[in-house]
Amino acid sequence: MLSGRLVRLIESHWEEIISSVISRIRSEPEGAHYRASIESELREWGRLVLQNLGQWLTGSKEDEVALQYELLGKLRFQENVPLFHSVHVLSVVRERVLDFVEEHIYAKTSVELYGQEELDRRLGRFFDLLTVHLVKGYEEALRNSQVLRAGS
Repeated sequence: MLSGRLVRLIESHWEEIISSVISRIRSEPEGAHYRASIESELREWGRLVLQNLGQWLTGSKEDEVALQYELLGKLRFQENVPLFHSVHVLSVVRERVLDFVEEHIYAKTSVELYGQEELDRRLGRFFDLLTVHLVKGYEEALRNSQVLRAGS
Protein backbone atom coordinates (compact mmCIF):
# COMPACT_ATOMS: atom_id res chain seq x y z
CA MET A 1 0.00 0.00 0.00
CA LEU A 2 2.04 2.91 -1.29
CA SER A 3 0.87 6.18 0.18
CA GLY A 4 -0.47 8.33 -2.63
CA ARG A 5 -0.27 11.34 -0.34
CA LEU A 6 3.48 10.90 0.14
CA VAL A 7 4.08 10.44 -3.58
CA ARG A 8 2.01 13.55 -4.37
CA LEU A 9 3.97 15.45 -1.73
CA ILE A 10 7.23 14.57 -3.49
CA GLU A 11 5.81 15.26 -6.94
CA SER A 12 4.52 18.69 -5.94
CA HIS A 13 7.75 19.70 -4.17
CA TRP A 14 10.28 18.35 -6.68
CA GLU A 15 11.85 21.79 -7.19
CA GLU A 16 12.56 22.20 -3.48
CA ILE A 17 14.06 18.71 -3.28
CA ILE A 18 16.29 19.17 -6.33
CA SER A 19 17.40 22.64 -5.17
CA SER A 20 18.62 21.12 -1.91
CA VAL A 21 20.43 18.37 -3.85
CA ILE A 22 22.15 20.98 -6.03
CA SER A 23 23.19 22.98 -2.96
CA ARG A 24 24.65 19.92 -1.29
CA ILE A 25 26.58 18.73 -4.32
CA ARG A 26 27.95 22.19 -5.04
CA SER A 27 29.29 22.36 -1.50
CA GLU A 28 31.19 19.08 -1.84
CA PRO A 29 34.78 19.18 -3.14
CA GLU A 30 34.01 16.25 -5.45
CA GLY A 31 31.24 18.28 -7.09
CA ALA A 32 33.71 20.06 -9.36
CA HIS A 33 32.75 17.83 -12.30
CA TYR A 34 29.15 19.01 -12.04
CA ARG A 35 29.44 22.68 -11.27
CA ALA A 36 29.13 23.80 -14.88
CA SER A 37 26.02 21.87 -15.83
CA ILE A 38 24.49 20.46 -12.68
CA GLU A 39 21.72 22.95 -12.14
CA SER A 40 20.03 22.78 -15.53
CA GLU A 41 20.49 19.01 -15.91
CA LEU A 42 19.37 18.16 -12.38
CA ARG A 43 16.40 20.49 -12.56
CA GLU A 44 15.26 18.89 -15.81
CA TRP A 45 15.91 15.40 -14.45
CA GLY A 46 14.08 16.27 -11.24
CA ARG A 47 11.12 17.55 -13.15
CA LEU A 48 10.94 14.43 -15.32
CA VAL A 49 11.50 11.88 -12.57
CA LEU A 50 10.20 13.37 -9.34
CA GLN A 51 7.22 15.18 -10.82
CA ASN A 52 6.02 11.84 -12.24
CA LEU A 53 7.28 9.63 -9.44
CA GLY A 54 4.01 7.74 -9.04
CA GLN A 55 4.24 6.47 -12.62
CA TRP A 56 7.88 5.46 -12.27
CA LEU A 57 7.32 3.61 -9.00
CA THR A 58 4.65 1.41 -10.55
CA GLY A 59 7.29 0.01 -12.90
CA SER A 60 5.16 0.63 -15.98
CA LYS A 61 7.96 2.43 -17.82
CA GLU A 62 10.98 0.42 -16.70
CA ASP A 63 12.34 -0.03 -20.25
CA GLU A 64 12.18 3.72 -20.85
CA VAL A 65 14.04 4.43 -17.60
CA ALA A 66 16.67 1.81 -18.41
CA LEU A 67 17.38 3.31 -21.83
CA GLN A 68 17.55 6.88 -20.50
CA TYR A 69 20.03 5.94 -17.79
CA GLU A 70 22.22 3.89 -20.09
CA LEU A 71 22.43 6.93 -22.37
CA LEU A 72 23.21 9.12 -19.36
CA GLY A 73 26.01 6.73 -18.34
CA LYS A 74 27.51 6.97 -21.84
CA LEU A 75 27.26 10.75 -21.72
CA ARG A 76 28.99 10.91 -18.33
CA PHE A 77 31.83 8.78 -19.71
CA GLN A 78 32.19 11.10 -22.72
CA GLU A 79 32.25 14.10 -20.36
CA ASN A 80 35.05 12.44 -18.34
CA VAL A 81 32.94 12.47 -15.19
CA PRO A 82 34.11 9.72 -12.84
CA LEU A 83 31.48 7.02 -12.46
CA PHE A 84 31.36 7.26 -8.69
CA HIS A 85 30.34 10.94 -8.98
CA SER A 86 27.30 10.06 -11.06
CA VAL A 87 26.32 7.27 -8.68
CA HIS A 88 26.83 9.65 -5.75
CA VAL A 89 24.39 12.17 -7.25
CA LEU A 90 21.72 9.48 -7.51
CA SER A 91 22.38 8.53 -3.92
CA VAL A 92 22.04 12.15 -2.77
CA VAL A 93 18.74 12.55 -4.62
CA ARG A 94 17.29 9.41 -3.03
CA GLU A 95 18.51 10.47 0.41
CA ARG A 96 17.04 13.95 0.01
CA VAL A 97 13.67 12.59 -1.12
CA LEU A 98 13.50 10.36 1.95
CA ASP A 99 14.60 13.22 4.23
CA PHE A 100 11.93 15.44 2.70
CA VAL A 101 9.23 12.86 3.39
CA GLU A 102 10.46 12.43 6.97
CA GLU A 103 10.34 16.20 7.50
CA HIS A 104 6.75 16.41 6.26
CA ILE A 105 5.10 13.54 8.09
CA TYR A 106 3.56 14.95 11.21
CA ALA A 107 1.01 12.40 12.36
CA LYS A 108 3.32 9.38 12.60
CA THR A 109 0.35 7.03 12.72
CA SER A 110 0.98 3.37 12.00
CA VAL A 111 -0.58 3.84 8.55
CA GLU A 112 1.71 6.81 7.82
CA LEU A 113 4.77 4.92 9.01
CA TYR A 114 3.84 1.89 6.90
CA GLY A 115 3.36 4.14 3.87
CA GLN A 116 6.73 5.73 4.51
CA GLU A 117 8.39 2.32 4.81
CA GLU A 118 6.78 1.15 1.56
CA LEU A 119 7.89 4.34 -0.20
CA ASP A 120 11.44 3.82 1.07
CA ARG A 121 11.45 0.26 -0.26
CA ARG A 122 10.10 1.23 -3.68
CA LEU A 123 12.42 4.23 -3.96
CA GLY A 124 15.32 1.92 -3.16
CA ARG A 125 14.37 -0.40 -6.00
CA PHE A 126 13.82 2.50 -8.37
CA PHE A 127 17.15 4.17 -7.61
CA ASP A 128 18.89 0.78 -7.82
CA LEU A 129 17.44 0.44 -11.32
CA LEU A 130 18.72 3.90 -12.24
CA THR A 131 22.17 3.12 -10.86
CA VAL A 132 22.48 -0.25 -12.60
CA HIS A 133 21.60 1.22 -15.98
CA LEU A 134 23.81 4.29 -15.48
CA VAL A 135 26.76 1.99 -14.73
CA LYS A 136 25.86 -0.29 -17.65
CA GLY A 137 25.90 2.62 -20.10
CA TYR A 138 29.13 4.00 -18.64
CA GLU A 139 30.87 0.63 -18.88
CA GLU A 140 29.65 0.09 -22.43
CA ALA A 141 31.09 3.46 -23.46
CA LEU A 142 34.34 2.58 -21.69
CA ARG A 143 34.62 -0.76 -23.53
CA ASN A 144 33.87 0.89 -26.87
CA SER A 145 36.55 3.48 -26.17
CA GLN A 146 39.08 0.76 -25.36
CA VAL A 147 38.23 -1.16 -28.54
CA LEU A 148 38.71 2.00 -30.61
CA ARG A 149 42.07 2.71 -28.98
CA ALA A 150 43.22 -0.88 -29.44
CA GLY A 151 42.28 -0.73 -33.13
CA SER A 152 44.26 2.47 -33.73
